[in-house]
Amino acid sequence: MKIAFGKLGFPKKGAIVLGVMDDRKLSPMGEEADKASGGLLTSSMKASRFTGKAHQTLSVFTPTGRVLLYGLGDGQGIDTLWCEKAGGTIAAGLAGSGETEVAVAIESRGDDSASPELKAAHVGYGALLRSYRFDKYRTTLKAEDKPTLVKMTVMVDGHTKARRLFAELEAVAEGVFLARDLVSEPPNVLYPESYAKILQGLKADGLKVQVLGEKEMEKLGMGALLGVGQGSTRESKLVVMQWEGGKKGDQPIAFVGKGVCFDTGGISLKPAGGMEDMKWDMGGSAVVSGLMKALAGRKAKVNAVGIVGLVENMPDGNAQRPGDVVTSMSGQTIEIINTDAEGRLVLADALWYTLKKFKPKFMIDLATLTGAMMVALGQVNCGYFANDDELSTNMSDAAKAVGEGVWRMPLGEEYNKMMNSDIADMKNAGPRFGGSITAACFLERFVEKCPWSHMDIAGMAWSSKDAPTVPKGGTGWGVRTLDQLVRANYEG
Repeated sequence: MKIAFGKLGFPKKGAIVLGVMDDRKLSPMGEEADKASGGLLTSSMKASRFTGKAHQTLSVFTPTGRVLLYGLGDGQGIDTLWCEKAGGTIAAGLAGSGETEVAVAIESRGDDSASPELKAAHVGYGALLRSYRFDKYRTTLKAEDKPTLVKMTVMVDGHTKARRLFAELEAVAEGVFLARDLVSEPPNVLYPESYAKILQGLKADGLKVQVLGEKEMEKLGMGALLGVGQGSTRESKLVVMQWEGGKKGDQPIAFVGKGVCFDTGGISLKPAGGMEDMKWDMGGSAVVSGLMKALAGRKAKVNAVGIVGLVENMPDGNAQRPGDVVTSMSGQTIEIINTDAEGRLVLADALWYTLKKFKPKFMIDLATLTGAMMVALGQVNCGYFANDDELSTNMSDAAKAVGEGVWRMPLGEEYNKMMNSDIADMKNAGPRFGGSITAACFLERFVEKCPWSHMDIAGMAWSSKDAPTVPKGGTGWGVRTLDQLVRANYEG
């Protein structure tokens, strides 16, 4: 959907959205529209349950077209997140209504906590995020099942400034959309080689992109990552993306993503029911890819590295077995207890490579790592771990700012020793209880003293229901949080 900005006024065509306060109090433009329609807005409100409560909507058909009344409540707390929810709600409500265009009036109020221009930009942002669709493989959709809304114009006095503010948000949305696309693609289309080619296309955004194949990884000693992919006919890849928007020579920040393009569990085969969901076991890598596109798109003043390990975990005569011992790039040996605990093996080598090659200020890894995290936190919060309190605080603040929930989980020696092996330096799976924590402790062994955080997004990468700014399917969760983290703390 196209998002545009213009001066306040009544549009010549399409629907218009007007704000209404509690007790059905119309805005100045609402009063004007009500008068022009002979009191139709007032009478329609009285005949309905619409009272102006926050985010309530009521469609009224007037002689000049549809008026969508939007509840502002008492007018308090209308911040950027509130506006994004409003934009998404409007876009979703009118998407299949038959309207092709809508104009949203942002009228200034003296007690505004955010400027009208900023509110306008975030209304457009919320609408854009909600308008996302992934229906490229649906060839028999009927016309009445397709959205009709193609344009939203947000009207505000400072529309030129609003448009400038929106430009950066739009770049982030493009990163979110890339992450959603990647997670949504079927595994016969998105596999390590094809995924790597997509990421090479990000060179057009200004990123440096390097792809390492199995021979290069063998020379580097990445036995942990390569062990996961050895049962697949698809070659494993490691993709390195660099954005150099900071000062030359400045230490970069780094993001590492698990990219298991399909996870059968390997020899430790998963149950058949629901296995199709394992196409999005590369969700962590999708977030890293989307973030790098967002940073490049908005020309972030920072040096950043994004690294994704891309593999398939398949059962085969050559597949990794429970009981095998592999040697990671760090030189540490790992006893394979369960081949379905594969993501941490991919991340172990990717983290060590990032640490030694780029010597970053910090590393953040993202992975759909454990079902245990979904048991603990459901699909409401992302559980994250950190060895650095400053990084943890910055992460939490960034997530809160964009409305993505996170919850810090513990680390500690009592959990760490659960990963000790009798025949190797460690094993890749611990006891049943505390599975998300022991997985994080495993990863901690590959970061040395570098500030680091592990984000287990198992419950966040995919949603089975719609939210105001996130349609069901691939969510792109985390791109906005990490972009805000960079924006608020690390740009020069």
